[in-house]
Amino acid sequence: MQMLMPEPQIFVERTLALIKPDVVDKEEEIEDVILRSGFLIVQKRKLQLSPEQCSNFYAEQYGKMFFPNLTAYMSSGPLVAMVLARRNAVSYWKELLGPSNSIKARRTHPHSLRAIYGTDELRNALHGSLNIFSAEREIRFMFPEVILEPIPAGQRARDYLNLYVNPTLLAGLTALCKEKPADPMTWLADWLIEHNPNKPKLRHQITEEEHRE
Repeated sequence: MQMLMPEPQIFVERTLALIKPDVVDKEEEIEDVILRSGFLIVQKRKLQLSPEQCSNFYAEQYGKMFFPNLTAYMSSGPLVAMVLARRNAVSYWKELLGPSNSIKARRTHPHSLRAIYGTDELRNALHGSLNIFSAEREIRFMFPEVILEPIPAGQRARDYLNLYVNPTLLAGLTALCKEKPADPMTWLADWLIEHNPNKPKLRHQITEEEHRE
């Protein structure tokens, strides 16, 4: 009798990435590396932090000699914050970054992002969360409106697709085959928007008379 082995669980993590003020002009290059490395950019925003906000973000570093220079550097201009997701996102992103000191990174990890874009120990171009607990705190700091729910994977992901995505998508593809439009991609996109089961419904229709008023 053949025994069925349980399906291995693949856990998808989130981590915070920051493109620091002195390399924001390299944003597109860095994003390209991120995407080619298997990450999904879940959230992204450009913002400028005040020195006080930087102090709060780096509270764990408070009291260290470099702390004033760090907050001055991080508040010196706009930065780009991103939530990255993939399997083992925290460790993979840290590996891609390389050592925190860019001078050391150029010696030991010459192909790392900090070796390529960083300047020295302070101006090291990019930030990454140290662990999953830091990642959760930092993501909430940079994206206070985000809801940190587990990303479904494996059987949970398939169940989610079967329940919430596939029925509407299959209906749309069936309608597409019957209609045979000249631009199938645009037609399907419009159909999905029109037939979105979660689309909010108006409580009442505005009559022509109300509209004129």
